[in-house]
Amino acid sequence: MEMSLQLQVHCKTTAFGDRRSFFQQKKTTPFGAPAFFFFSPHGASTWRRDFKAGCVSSCINASSSDFPRRRQKRASPARPKGGPGSKGFTPKSPIETSNRKRDKKSTGIKGDSLTPTVSEVSGDDKKTLDVNIDAEEDGAVGEHAEVSAIDEGNVVDTSIGDVANGKDKEAKPLDYEEIHVDDEVNEEEASHLFKLGLEANYRKQEIETIAEDNISRGNKLFVYPAVVKPNQDIELFLNRSLSILSNEPDVLIMGAFNDWKWKPFTIRLNKTHINGDWWSCQVHVPMEAYKVDFVFFNGQSVYDNNDKNDYSIPVVGGMNANAFEDFLLDEKRKESERLAKEQAERERQEEEQRRIEAERIAQEEDRSLARGEIAKRREVLQQLMQKAAKSVDSVWYVEPNEFEGKDSVRLCYNRSSGPLTHSNEVWIHGGYNDWKDGLSIAERLLKSGSEDGDWWYADVVVPDEAVVLDWVFANGPPGKANVYDNNCRQDFHASVTKFTPDEEYWAGEEQLVYQKLQQERRLREEAIRAKAEKTALMKAETKERTLKRFLLSQKHIVFTEPLDVQAGSTVTVFYNPSNTNLNGKPEVWFRGSFNRWTHRNGPLPPQRMLPAENTTHVKASVRVPQDAYMMDFVFSERQDGGIFDNKFGMDYHVPVFGGIAKEPPMHIIHIAVEMAPIAKVGGLGDVVTSLSRAVQDLNHNVDIVLPKYDCLNLSNVKDFNFHKTYFWNGTEIKVWHGKVEGLSVYFLEPQNGFFNTGCVYGCQNDAERFGFFCHAALEFLLQNGFQPDIIHCHDWSSAPVAWLSKEQYTHYGLSKAKVVFTIHNLEFGAQLIGKAMAYADKATTVSPTYSREVAGNPAVAPHLHKFHGIINGIDPDIWDPYNDDFIPVPYTSENVVEGKKAAKEALQQRLGLKRGDLPLVGVISRLTHQKGIHLIKHAMWRTLERGGQVVLLGSAPDPRIQREFEDLASQLQSAHHDHARFCLSYNEPLSHLIYAGADFILVPSIFEPCGLTQLTAMRYGSIPVVRKTGGLYDTVFDVDHDKDRAEAQGHEPNGFSFDGADVGGVDYALNRAISAWYEARDWFNSLCKAVMEQDWSWNRPALDYLELYHSACKLVDGKGGAN
Repeated sequence: MEMSLQLQVHCKTTAFGDRRSFFQQKKTTPFGAPAFFFFSPHGASTWRRDFKAGCVSSCINASSSDFPRRRQKRASPARPKGGPGSKGFTPKSPIETSNRKRDKKSTGIKGDSLTPTVSEVSGDDKKTLDVNIDAEEDGAVGEHAEVSAIDEGNVVDTSIGDVANGKDKEAKPLDYEEIHVDDEVNEEEASHLFKLGLEANYRKQEIETIAEDNISRGNKLFVYPAVVKPNQDIELFLNRSLSILSNEPDVLIMGAFNDWKWKPFTIRLNKTHINGDWWSCQVHVPMEAYKVDFVFFNGQSVYDNNDKNDYSIPVVGGMNANAFEDFLLDEKRKESERLAKEQAERERQEEEQRRIEAERIAQEEDRSLARGEIAKRREVLQQLMQKAAKSVDSVWYVEPNEFEGKDSVRLCYNRSSGPLTHSNEVWIHGGYNDWKDGLSIAERLLKSGSEDGDWWYADVVVPDEAVVLDWVFANGPPGKANVYDNNCRQDFHASVTKFTPDEEYWAGEEQLVYQKLQQERRLREEAIRAKAEKTALMKAETKERTLKRFLLSQKHIVFTEPLDVQAGSTVTVFYNPSNTNLNGKPEVWFRGSFNRWTHRNGPLPPQRMLPAENTTHVKASVRVPQDAYMMDFVFSERQDGGIFDNKFGMDYHVPVFGGIAKEPPMHIIHIAVEMAPIAKVGGLGDVVTSLSRAVQDLNHNVDIVLPKYDCLNLSNVKDFNFHKTYFWNGTEIKVWHGKVEGLSVYFLEPQNGFFNTGCVYGCQNDAERFGFFCHAALEFLLQNGFQPDIIHCHDWSSAPVAWLSKEQYTHYGLSKAKVVFTIHNLEFGAQLIGKAMAYADKATTVSPTYSREVAGNPAVAPHLHKFHGIINGIDPDIWDPYNDDFIPVPYTSENVVEGKKAAKEALQQRLGLKRGDLPLVGVISRLTHQKGIHLIKHAMWRTLERGGQVVLLGSAPDPRIQREFEDLASQLQSAHHDHARFCLSYNEPLSHLIYAGADFILVPSIFEPCGLTQLTAMRYGSIPVVRKTGGLYDTVFDVDHDKDRAEAQGHEPNGFSFDGADVGGVDYALNRAISAWYEARDWFNSLCKAVMEQDWSWNRPALDYLELYHSACKLVDGKGGAN
């Protein structure tokens, strides 16, 4: 006979005194007491009388194989020692058996018929159970058992050591020769009990031996078993006499697993039977553990923490630290998904509640409108019924004169009574109830045979709901008549004599009106919802395309496969050293990390890159962790470094999608003197607003500090409130706060009158005004405890922020902030710009080409190492032909031809131009020499010569130039009165209509740092005609000459361009454009569609600026500026 036996002893006490069974048989003893026995690792167990120490649950699992089916010999019961009067314990029934093999992971607490219940034992009434076993002669019991204990809860009191009421008690060893069982206990169970006893004694002896050895060595703690494995129960022993807790009555262990990261626990230790002052408790080691960390304490403030190093035990055979971190990340991912799902459900429910409430309010409003409508109808009908007649002598009459709805009546009319005397035809155009449903009756009258006058008649069916009939007579059917008899504009009315509307009728009418209002509202809401969904979809698709273009923008140098890097995946990095400073190097090494070089695992080991097939690229594969949100890397010529390619100090970065961790938000503060739409003068104001919105949309925090001009357009400021008052340099400064285009804006209002001038620029002391503002803005940040990552200042007007920040505020509270300075136009304030360039950590201008054009300027040249050109973008929400209230028909690239045709017709009508299908050239510009005004004038004449139309919108700050264009407008008005219009003052709604209605937008600037006009034109499907300079060159790719350049930048050709600054250049571009319009209209229309699908928003520039911001934050203090 072979038998496999297991015993699991689970010791559990919770803070709530939860008690579980120890060992309860299914029969009672002859004395009525429950049968009870317990094999302790220490040989016996002492229990507190009131059981407050907690209960112990025990589970015995037995499984057998090849068990003989011959007659089983029974064991004979023996009298419990102590005689009949003692309270000995015997089994209540045979121990149940099971042939099922138990899962080793099971605790045996639930779902097992072998799980016993608790029996309470009091006092010192402990007896041994005598069992005589008569086994089969040819059978053998396989000896295998596992003893384990589990401690759970906040504080677990394990009474494994013999402790009762705080005092040690002598435990009597179990005498296995005295064990007897009831006749009903079979041999298998007897063998099982015998085996358990052997195991318990062996364990007790082994622990005592280990304890003696540790005492001799001076060790104060040990663990049993010595090798700790996952999913195992271990017992920790502490020699209290060697601990700082030697005089403490209570000893507890506080611990966790895996460097204190997993499953914390607190367990009470109990005094053991072992010689010496040994205390112990049991701890369950979870499957995920690689280390047990713990300290001992007295339950209050006295700790034994291994001289502040804590105690730890390695766990063998399970996870390592990296595997556990991955496990934690996966758990975090699951938790994040659960929370996201719950949040989505909450939002759905909230949205549903909002919808229900909005529906209720709308229904009440519709009901109120219906009541109002019916009240007006009742009043009108009452007046009509009073005025109505059955007939008018010698004019008209109805037969019969008493009728009701659905009746057929004959309406007779004397043609000679009114203006239709000489008409060949007479028609009735009628309706009912004050024309409730419009024109619902149309019949031709026939000549009557009556000799008494010129009478005509028509048979008409009275509408069912008619109270009053309404009609006029005409000389033809609806749509063709031109002579009417309308009773001197009073119309004709006849009462439906057999019907008088009562309250029930009006209630029904009100319900019909209500239902109609409901239907109309639902159709409107559905149209709005569908439009919003389509807008969101188009924006998402555009962002996706732009991100892909961003990832491929340096494909000639580096790219990844797959392009969209996913957390938890393996990605291959391809690098082309032939296009970098590592060209010709025999080796290339990949050096990388994640999350802006801050990942918990640190940098990856350098990896030698291998040649890729059929290309000059080399490649390396990298495993992306689950908590990555950014992949970072550089390249070197050797394993130990040497020459690096780090993208000119910016490093290479690739976003990671689907990760658990999210990029921490940066805090950016713009200090500027312009902001659209509340204080806009030029492009600077657009950039401040649009860049801030784009960065905020990428989950970063943005604030703007702006002067509070007395000319601010506060209608565009939401939640405008007084914030605080502070003082600087003896001046009181009031601070206001509000939201502009969803952005947080602080308005500074010094009480010295600097910004009560009615304008942004144009005062003789502008430098003093803005210098004061810059200093006051930094003082505001300091006094309010702001700690931004980036302070972004713009042009000469806020240039002082750069040096004031470094010289006066970095060491006094704004130490964290890095300064980014942007040049919008170097033509103004070059001296101030140069000083700001010296102090800024990073500097930008508004296009790559303009950065090269100004690289030789003395203000810029010494600082090229930190100078970058980033193209501006436009705000796609402000400039959106699909949601533009200023154009007649909303359109996308899908219906661009129809949309622009409608806009052109509306523009022609509004400006008094000839209505027709003609090429139309638009100019929207400030009229300055920078904008190429001599080229604009020439282009006007050239377009008119080619049979086109021209529209100019703009004004000149120089009065002389303004007068020149006023004179030109007069000339064109007289010579080409219906082909040319000049509007010499800015008009926002008209600008939208010109962008939509023009075929071409002309931008012939002599220099143009960026230019937004050409970008807006393309957003509306208008083709730009530009001079090759600055941002115009970076954004417009000539259809005939720039195909390769466009492809290299991920674009398609999108316009017409020219070199030089003479009329020949503009003629070359404009003639090609107009000829294409005349001669290749289908191709031209496809070009309009293509340019609309290009993304010139802030999607891409915002990503570039974030890279720049992060690069600035990496700089060590002092490296970015002059200090």
